Amino acid sequence: MDSLPRSRTVTGPPPGTRVETLPALPGLGSLYVRGAAGSVTARLPGRTTTTELPAVAHRVEGLRVDAAHLTAYQRLLGETGADALPSGYCHVLAFPVATAVMVRPDFPLPLLGMVHVANAASVLRPLRLGDALDVTAWTQDLRPHRRGTQLDVCAEITVDGDVAWRGVSTYLAKGVHLAGDAPAPADHEDDAPRGALGSSVTWRLGADVGRAYGAISGDRNPIHMSALSAKAFGFPRAIAHGMYTASRALADVGARRGPTYDWTVDFARPVLLPGRVEVDYTTSTDGAWTYAGRSSSGKLHLTGTVTPTA
Repeated sequence: MDSLPRSRTVTGPPPGTRVETLPALPGLGSLYVRGAAGSVTARLPGRTTTTELPAVAHRVEGLRVDAAHLTAYQRLLGETGADALPSGYCHVLAFPVATAVMVRPDFPLPLLGMVHVANAASVLRPLRLGDALDVTAWTQDLRPHRRGTQLDVCAEITVDGDVAWRGVSTYLAKGVHLAGDAPAPADHEDDAPRGALGSSVTWRLGADVGRAYGAISGDRNPIHMSALSAKAFGFPRAIAHGMYTASRALADVGARRGPTYDWTVDFARPVLLPGRVEVDYTTSTDGAWTYAGRSSSGKLHLTGTVTPTA
């Protein structure tokens, strides 16, 4: 890899961050209701936003994984039925805590309509079924983008006081610009290498994939649930969760990622459901994997890396 993933450069909440401990893992359903209410004014055309993110992290302590829930995740994504928690599953555990930060009244961007553009996560030590997990989430690095405003939503999971997993999700609020900032330079969305030195697989995704992943992750955003609800947000059909596709690529690499690893993904175009994705995997001499998923016409959906670190 040319540079460290963002999950390796983050070292915990920024200085001065106040940590609020929640009584339990929040439900995403009620969080989305709050987020929808706050998104109404935040999505006004041409609106500028402040440069301040909440100096608050949310935390849930002593979380225990339900074995049946883990098994359902493993079966859906194609992970092996082991006690080790895949990095994609860690993201599912941390997502409600992170969402609770994004629906705070002092969070300056709209939750609904925000686009997940990239993700980086690092398994720093193996996490296993039966571990008591402390999950902390916060936001940082609000910055301009040519299409609006980006930020990082960070989360970490500790076991016995040691950080075992850290994830950084990068989001884009389209059309919402920072006051006084010029747009950032354009990014390049279709520069992933086409795999020829590794292996290729074809994913055939049914119309119910969004509902299936939503049932496990709790993320029942209407754009994933049905063609009818997705059309209300401008999509011709329902789209797959980005983290479903990224986690499926991670599962395809499987045990070759080792017990500790870095995992990245950049999202280009959504996958319409039902749909087919051609995924190329290449590997280097150091054991790192690169993957790229495209439509049958060659349009890029996602690209990423899986790098063993043990």
